[in-house]
Amino acid sequence: MKPTMAAPDYQSLIDAETWGFIRENDAFYPPGSVSLGLGDQRRMYDEMCVSFHRGYPAGIAAGDRAIAGVPCRVFAGAAPSVVYFHGGSFIFGGLNSHDDICAEICAATGLQVVVVDYRLSPEHVHPAAFDDALAVTSALAAEGPVMLVGDSAGGNLAAAVCHALRRSHVEIRGQVLIYPGLGGDRNMGSYVFHANAPMLATADIAFGARIRHGGPEPVGDISASPLQDSDFSGLPPTLAIAAECDPLADDAHAYAAALRAAGGKAYAMTAQGLVHGYLRARATVPRAAASFAQICATITAFANSDWPFGDTP
Repeated sequence: MKPTMAAPDYQSLIDAETWGFIRENDAFYPPGSVSLGLGDQRRMYDEMCVSFHRGYPAGIAAGDRAIAGVPCRVFAGAAPSVVYFHGGSFIFGGLNSHDDICAEICAATGLQVVVVDYRLSPEHVHPAAFDDALAVTSALAAEGPVMLVGDSAGGNLAAAVCHALRRSHVEIRGQVLIYPGLGGDRNMGSYVFHANAPMLATADIAFGARIRHGGPEPVGDISASPLQDSDFSGLPPTLAIAAECDPLADDAHAYAAALRAAGGKAYAMTAQGLVHGYLRARATVPRAAASFAQICATITAFANSDWPFGDTP
């Protein structure tokens, strides 16, 4: 008989400030909300995003325009462009959901940030979101080098686009994947150990996958699950960040390990004591603030073709 894995002690892993963030989030989008209709879920998600919005830093401006036929929000700044893909399980979010996060990335890095309003499921099942992400990246890359950044579902899109465009004329200086879902095995590792973590449960991930694909998940589709690729060579420098208390935590480490094994530059780090979606806590939780500062510093380094992680390949 296999030994039973001890349940994680979230009371000790998660500090008081992060618990405050979790309670504030749950007031808008409580656990178990996947049982509600998508209309209600989207309304609650949008209200939650509004409640956490911090406004723009001084001097930051943005305008909306279509790129490759896809609605985008562009924060003015220097080249190379940072292409940002928002999270939301491929079901939620848009130009406003991560608006202030992207404004702060622009302020911290001085770079142009382009937020992609990719199509959502179930109205537009896979590969619609991937197609939009690929189209915007290709159009911007025709003007010069780009950086790809995404959180959660957006991290999936960033990685999938990198796999699709490697060995092409497109220059991707680097990718930063923030608590990404990359198609790991949901029957093992963090998917089991953190199956009932605050903010995101493994059952929520399975629900999102069913909606994204309108049925069974495809097997071997790299554009949906980058971890299912058999070749991880030729990919750009990568930072993959896992939240410690998150079912998706192992995906970041597995992906970085696969890139390193193929001779690439990839660094994985775990944001200790943090939960899925912690970017919204960057103003109130010191751990989240430190991780966000690391994200912005890495974007700046990658944009300058620098590798900021020492001897780590």
